[in-house]
Amino acid sequence: MDIPIEGLGECQFLSPLRYRHFGAETFKTDLHRILYDDSLGSVSQSFSKGESPLSFELAGPRERIFFDPPKTTAAIVTCGGLCPGLNDIIRGIVMELYHGYGVTRIYGIRYGYQGLIPRYGHIPITLRPESVSTIHNFGGTILGSSRGGQNAGEMVDHLEELGVDILFTIGGDGTMKGGVAINHEIRRRGLRKSIIGIPKTIDNDIMYLDKSFGFETAFAEAVKATSCAHVEAIGAVNGIGLVKLMGRDSGFIACFAALAGQHVNFCLIPEVPFRLEGECGLLALLRHRLARRNHALIVVAEGAGQDLVKQNPEASRTDASGNRRLGDIGLFLRDRITEYLTSLRMEVNLKYIDPSYTIRSVPASPQDNVYCSRLAQNAAHAGMTGRTNMLIGRWHGSFVHIPLQMVIQGRRRVDPHGDLWQSVLAKTGQPAWMA
Repeated sequence: MDIPIEGLGECQFLSPLRYRHFGAETFKTDLHRILYDDSLGSVSQSFSKGESPLSFELAGPRERIFFDPPKTTAAIVTCGGLCPGLNDIIRGIVMELYHGYGVTRIYGIRYGYQGLIPRYGHIPITLRPESVSTIHNFGGTILGSSRGGQNAGEMVDHLEELGVDILFTIGGDGTMKGGVAINHEIRRRGLRKSIIGIPKTIDNDIMYLDKSFGFETAFAEAVKATSCAHVEAIGAVNGIGLVKLMGRDSGFIACFAALAGQHVNFCLIPEVPFRLEGECGLLALLRHRLARRNHALIVVAEGAGQDLVKQNPEASRTDASGNRRLGDIGLFLRDRITEYLTSLRMEVNLKYIDPSYTIRSVPASPQDNVYCSRLAQNAAHAGMTGRTNMLIGRWHGSFVHIPLQMVIQGRRRVDPHGDLWQSVLAKTGQPAWMA
């Protein structure tokens, strides 16, 4: 009942960490496991069947490693949209490989997977402790990023040319699918290279994770935007603050911003459909709110209400990463709300705020910085032991190894019947269903 992690072979080298501050009791073994479902009912049911509960392999340093550090070359690539903490991850990997293991050849692959295709002309840069020592103070990624898949065969060719043994891929769902394709091509050729993923999604929607890095920073910045919108709303007759936040398929940022901001009256997320018209529709509820309190604050995730937004039939249905293209729900609501209230001869003062690019470009908060550092350290440990086709994640408070094939099967979403959404409903006062 263990969830297996792919490996390259027997670990024959003693870890350099033995000679530093690591005692023997600090090293983990393959017997250290974290339960997938730690509820008493699930565990009891497994034991009653004479089975061991399903579990993940615990992350951390091992006493023996697969790669010989002086002969090892590593590379780091960042893909997809920006997210707070990318530079923190890069720095953490470099520091652990260099100072912990003595790996001195570390490449930074520029502009995502494009950097693994020579014809794009993105020359890799050499990463050393002195070149990454202060990058955690800045947002974005010093390596640059890009969207869109590339040919796995060409990427593996370039990894061979560079002599890369371990590739650390930092990105979301599309990046992890790319990692699976690269790993498949590596195995097809009989090469011994490791692919280690570090999950990056500002939407917090990767499966089997307590949370993704950058999320706490993102919703903290989102709260600032909602607070500004609230101030604007209460300062005008029939003032409305409308804030659009990130969240293509999952409304976690919107939900947490609504809970932390304290002033949100309507929280709209992709997981819960809503209607504009009718007695229980958003427009009627908003009119009643203005009649009672003279102001209102609406937070909407970018993926909410897509069934209401008219799409351009000539536009591509997906972007370069394969994500479905979204209609702009923020602008749509701004125009429809203004039109509706004006038709009722009501004065309306609506302020629309879209802080998306501001939120994703800021440096990581101190708490996210610590989280990123620990993710990076455990990623380095996993790579040096020859594990591959996996990512590092935190599950039930512990860092674990998760197969890439598992996390690309779906997205983590807000449960409309779960505790989080019920807390949002209690805080905002909105009805459970606006339909």
